[in-house]
Amino acid sequence: MKTKHISLILAAAGLAALGACKKDFLDTTPTSIITDAAVWGDSSLAEAYVTGRYIGVGGNNDGGKPGFGRAFEDAWMSSVTDESMVVWDNNTWFVQQGALTPDRTGWMSDTWIRSYRSIREVNYALANIDKVPMSNYGKDRLRGELHFIRAYRYQDLIRNFGDVPIVGDRVYNLEDTNFDSLYVRKPVQECIQYAISELDNAAALMQNKSYPTGRGSYEAALALKARLLLYAASPLYTNNAGTTAKWAAAAAAAKAVMDLHKFSLFNDYKTLFTISGTTEDIFERVYSPTNEHTNLELVNGPNGYGGWGGNTPIQNLVDDYEMKDGSRFDWNNPVEKANPYQNRDPRFYASILYNGAPYRTRTVETFLPGGKDSKDGNGNWNTSPTGYYVRKYINEGNPVENPNQTAYQPWKYLRYAEVLLNYAEAQNEAAGPDQSVYKAVNDIRARAGMPQLPAGLSKDSMTSRIRNERRIELAFEEHRYFDVRRWKIAAVTENVPGYGILPAKQANGTIVYNRVIALANRKFDGTNNKNYWVPIPQSEINASGRKLRQNAGY
Repeated sequence: MKTKHISLILAAAGLAALGACKKDFLDTTPTSIITDAAVWGDSSLAEAYVTGRYIGVGGNNDGGKPGFGRAFEDAWMSSVTDESMVVWDNNTWFVQQGALTPDRTGWMSDTWIRSYRSIREVNYALANIDKVPMSNYGKDRLRGELHFIRAYRYQDLIRNFGDVPIVGDRVYNLEDTNFDSLYVRKPVQECIQYAISELDNAAALMQNKSYPTGRGSYEAALALKARLLLYAASPLYTNNAGTTAKWAAAAAAAKAVMDLHKFSLFNDYKTLFTISGTTEDIFERVYSPTNEHTNLELVNGPNGYGGWGGNTPIQNLVDDYEMKDGSRFDWNNPVEKANPYQNRDPRFYASILYNGAPYRTRTVETFLPGGKDSKDGNGNWNTSPTGYYVRKYINEGNPVENPNQTAYQPWKYLRYAEVLLNYAEAQNEAAGPDQSVYKAVNDIRARAGMPQLPAGLSKDSMTSRIRNERRIELAFEEHRYFDVRRWKIAAVTENVPGYGILPAKQANGTIVYNRVIALANRKFDGTNNKNYWVPIPQSEINASGRKLRQNAGY
């Protein structure tokens, strides 16, 4: 290469500032730049470089916060689905309303930029790892992580864009002039198989080696493989021609994680999302004071507490939480309509703040007139238009209004409950609702305090129950967006308004709950699978000399 330097974000890599020898001021080496030889000639610097790939870089439109994905940004991925909406938009409403274009993607297409940059960085590391003065054991340990990271990045590309270019191991230099191979999009199944092969490589290298949950591991590689194989068997990825063999492969991959007997469901669903390193955690983003992190309590708190509202759950999700006895909630039932938040699935209370919910020093008041967390309360520009606020991930021990207080809740990339749900879905599709399917789902329900599924369900009925279980168990965890697409039901779930509830306080003090439209004109265009995939940024198409093919419909 003509320029033989790499820039490192030292704080992200966990390094102290590196000083330079005192020289003439015109010959001073910047302390933020380390030569290639220095990095690959020092085992601690090489490990720091690999660690930094878990943090990566922020995209162009997401506030610059680094990470594998969006996670705890001001606007969550859930807010471009039928789970939530952002009070102040933040480039989400136009996505919900079907207005994505190659020139107008907001933060939706940042995955393309951040993923390929990360893949380039991984390739660079793999090309140089042999130079590092460390044992073969140590090198294999790092190689395993790099293959895992590369597979994870391809996973993000695949589930957002479908067919994508596969770079392979090649490291491009400034001397290169032909980049045509970078513009060839491979079929989605071929892309998935490439990512699977990367995970197999990672698993072989990482087996019997110890890693913290904030880094890839043998177990994480197996769990991500199970997720990818589930996608590979799903209707969107098979053009509605899925096979028993594909579903069986996905079930076997999830079962391989279960058979490790290393993970179990954590006993407290609410606390699970505020602490790291639980029995359920397979791979997570662990934050510390040196990591930039959205202040969850401030950004998402109720306006009456000084919060900004943020990502507010919509009624579409709330209605899908079952009653405590396992029956469906029904607005036509006068008892349930009068008290819609009584006797619901305990995960509802752990995930969503509603009118009358006990929170911090008082109960939430979204009623009108006069509710402290309604538009009659403080900071009415932050009032939830849906009548709800998020509770999942929120640590009530953290202050709300102190902008200098950083929340350190972990983001769960892979956890055991997802593995169980992946297994149940795949096994049901492959063999029907056998006892292993029931056990996987019922274990999750038992942890939540919900009754077992009724015996004798048909395969289709079990499919519906598993899909709803994913909706509730994995709410706000960046699964719903991809689930409704891979199942090819987005034309149903995304073509209805985003509903809310308006609690109206009567003169006698009783509350009447009125259903309202919080976000109108939600639209999904499934023609030629258009909105099932995100458009590639037009800037990338132009940079390729239009050799890179755009997704259909854009």
